[in-house]
Amino acid sequence: KLRKLASLVQSKYGEFLYKHLILFPSVEEFGGSLSVEAITDFVDNGGYVLVAGRSNPRDALMELAFKCEFEVDEENAAVIDHLNYDISGSEDHTLVGASPENLINSEIVIGKKSVGPLLYRGTGLLADMENPLVLLRVVFTDCSYVPDAPINEYPHTRTLLIAALQARNNATVVFSGSLYFFSVSTVQRAQDENLHNKSDNQDMATFISKWVFGGNGVRVRSDKHLKTRLERKKIPPVAYTITEPVVNETLAADGKWQPFQVNDIQLEFVRIDPFVRTTLSHIGGGRFRPYSRSPMCMASKFKVDYDRIGYAHLYSTTQVSVQPPTLTQYERFIPAYPYYVSTYSMMVGNAFFSFLR
Repeated sequence: KLRKLASLVQSKYGEFLYKHLILFPSVEEFGGSLSVEAITDFVDNGGYVLVAGRSNPRDALMELAFKCEFEVDEENAAVIDHLNYDISGSEDHTLVGASPENLINSEIVIGKKSVGPLLYRGTGLLADMENPLVLLRVVFTDCSYVPDAPINEYPHTRTLLIAALQARNNATVVFSGSLYFFSVSTVQRAQDENLHNKSDNQDMATFISKWVFGGNGVRVRSDKHLKTRLERKKIPPVAYTITEPVVNETLAADGKWQPFQVNDIQLEFVRIDPFVRTTLSHIGGGRFRPYSRSPMCMASKFKVDYDRIGYAHLYSTTQVSVQPPTLTQYERFIPAYPYYVSTYSMMVGNAFFSFLR
């Protein structure tokens, strides 16, 4: 929708009208009821946002970036690279040909890394150094500065091109300092003899957009726990007994909710701290299953806490009870062998001494 429309609203009667929001603004402020506060409230309620700016970011965009823990460079500043630039661009070398080697190493976010350069014309970003979702960073030859201004101080090299924020409620915000990044054109980088028919921006922008809008992710479809002897009956027990073999089966999925295949999901048997921690074995079809024995008597829970870069935080718990064995479950003869030995030895002794008389 156009920003001048008065009907530009995100929510009505306390419910959001959209799940995804794309902001490619070139205005001083948003129109309608759209504002920085409305967008941050949208994120707080689990919304997905994709934002792209340019070399002259507006106040609304800079404020939104600050709310999302990013910092946009000063007005009219641009990312400059005098070595890795597109030779068909302007002489100020602000049309940077970013290398795909500087992309985040996460296939869920960017898919398979591209081989061609990525065009970028825009301003730089700053983010927390501990932010794991830096999607595209600069090389040491890049800097962010006002092209026409004299360089009076050394520009830092901590500039980021594209970064993301994933909130605790799995809401995702992607910030790009370049609207030009979401375009397709022929590119030939300096220091590169190959002329590429097109940059890899289209594929990369498509994959990043798919990720930020929840097209790639993981969820728990079902979670079951069984006693091994009841596994065929698929009946979850009311309670477990100490040292009883337990099987917990989790079915996860991703993409179009296809079976998820990974080998680093762990299951914890938790009371206050984990008493048992074991890796889930993938048994095919997106099913993961560990075998363990129930620990001491307690009211505890099975917990799967899967938190990986690029994935939604996967958290699943199931509370179970563990009780001591009942009287009928104790073994009768073998644990009482001292009593039986003493009894029979006394009988044999009495018979022996009676015979001696």
